[in-house]
Amino acid sequence: MTDLFSHPWFSGLFGDAEVQDIWSAERSLAHMLAFEAAYSRGLGATGKIPADQADAAAAWIEQAVPGMDTLRAGAMADGLPVPALVQALRSDAGPLAPAIHTGTTSQDVMDTALAMTLRETSNLLQIRLSQLSDMLCDLSKQFGECKIMGRTRMQAALPVTVGHRIGTWRSPLHAFHQTIEDIRPKIERVQLGGPVGDGQTIGTAQRDLAAHIATSLGLHDVDHGWQTDRNGLVDYANLLSRISGSLGKIGQDICLMAQQGVDEITLSGGGTSSAMPHKQNPILAELLVTLARFNATQISGMHHALVHEQERSGSAWALEWMILPTMAQTTARSLTAASTLCSQIVSIGVAPA
Repeated sequence: MTDLFSHPWFSGLFGDAEVQDIWSAERSLAHMLAFEAAYSRGLGATGKIPADQADAAAAWIEQAVPGMDTLRAGAMADGLPVPALVQALRSDAGPLAPAIHTGTTSQDVMDTALAMTLRETSNLLQIRLSQLSDMLCDLSKQFGECKIMGRTRMQAALPVTVGHRIGTWRSPLHAFHQTIEDIRPKIERVQLGGPVGDGQTIGTAQRDLAAHIATSLGLHDVDHGWQTDRNGLVDYANLLSRISGSLGKIGQDICLMAQQGVDEITLSGGGTSSAMPHKQNPILAELLVTLARFNATQISGMHHALVHEQERSGSAWALEWMILPTMAQTTARSLTAASTLCSQIVSIGVAPA
């Protein structure tokens, strides 16, 4: 069974084409090639090789189209695709070969490519957070003065306005938007440490070369490598889970409000039952709860991936590859599901007399 994001029929519920494209192998390869080209140009800019050789090598890299089968075979043999990628780039490069990848390492390539992917992911999340916040604001304007029963511990407490409840749904969204902005320097950053992270194979030009690459790729520069310091990625994963968790609260509330006998909300486009045609199931509200709980279970895995032994880990690093893309897709889908769910709301509460 394939994952639910790309499953032949479950992808209709779980899938999100826009974020899947961001995390696709093709986009990742494009980012890796962009790093390699920027690295070669950086070698020229810092005097490590002649500038014309650096520019020619970068142009060679930019026109390269390595085969996915080659990278797949390389990943199976080497544990990651970069050695096969470099071999493919150098194989027909002739005198340009020494200007390709010399001094850097696989983790520099893949971590910098990941930083570019996370930048695109964050851009998408911020757009969707703003859209959802605006939709909730519109719902509050439309139904905010209506009354519903406030409930504590799932028991009737005191009446509250719909605006009050929507306010609890909306309040975290602006903070998440700002948190994404604040976390960008910790994750959208170049990696350039060489084989053991200290830059010794690059030499005294390491910092200038890293700054050149960061500028070329639109990333943040750092004064040290983060090969084994994965706290930024774990903070980002925590943020992803917090976003989907807050949207799960919206979904849970709507599920309860839509219960027959409670009837505090009316939705269009609900799901049907194969056995009970009278039912109209709040599918997207349920999905928000599912996605929130799924992301919450992934957090422990990212914390396990903090344990990078010595100067590089193969196992902890690969664990990130399994978990972080799925969390990002889960969060992005949560936002589209929440927005669609808001668009399906026909009425909430009882209008004041």
